Amino acid sequence: MPRQVIVNADDFGLSHSENDLILRAFEAGVISSATAMANMPGFDQACELSRHPLLEGRVGLHFNLSYGPPLSQAIRSRKRFCNAAGEFDLNLSRYCLRLGSRDLAAVEEELQAQWQHCLDRGLRPSHLDSHQHVHNIWPVGELVARFAARHGVPVRLARNLGANLSVPKRIFKTLFNHRLRRLCGATADYVCTPADLDHAAPPGHGSLEVIVHPLELDGDFGDASLLPGNSLTQVLHQRLAGVPKVGYGENGRRFVLVDVGVTPPEPS
Repeated sequence: MPRQVIVNADDFGLSHSENDLILRAFEAGVISSATAMANMPGFDQACELSRHPLLEGRVGLHFNLSYGPPLSQAIRSRKRFCNAAGEFDLNLSRYCLRLGSRDLAAVEEELQAQWQHCLDRGLRPSHLDSHQHVHNIWPVGELVARFAARHGVPVRLARNLGANLSVPKRIFKTLFNHRLRRLCGATADYVCTPADLDHAAPPGHGSLEVIVHPLELDGDFGDASLLPGNSLTQVLHQRLAGVPKVGYGENGRRFVLVDVGVTPPEPS
């Protein structure tokens, strides 16, 4: 079993309904971390909720280059990133290895704008990942990793567990993750989705991050990666029962996975 697990809900701030769902997942002990989208309608509310005792120190930045309006100006005119209306519309190969200086400068300006928007709302991000994994594109990932290193926060590695990872993908991700580790700290040694856990046992060592996108499920929680009707709570319990569930809070609070319907222990 892994030494510890981070269960991170992406898309915090996407909408008020998404915020409510993620807050309830924290309260139920299902998740231990979240990352917020700084350019979305529910972001201000997400920042307010981040001061809740269960969330404090456990909310990172979900860097967004693929959905909604940018927060900076230069990227609006970069055709690889935005449409004619100046909205994000990513047109960049996942296997792109190089970007021009103007594109890189625009991406860095947007990352700084999203980070600053968090700070201006009283949220100091605990870590960095990205919407639709755009930081897994090599030149974007290098830029994000260097930024994270300057600000002293870790970055999520590319997903490296799962039956659907072909040999070429595994090689690419291994090289990419090695590069991220050289540039900054990583959130965990292994990264997967609930669907990956549902199909195979977790790693037997190291730390694990599970990327979740919670869904409503009759008083419980589903996940976007699972089949309709499947319980996220049950998958996590079946595969990771007893594994300490952690976030990035400076006080090192820990959570342990619990059975469906059982009240989680108070944080120590």
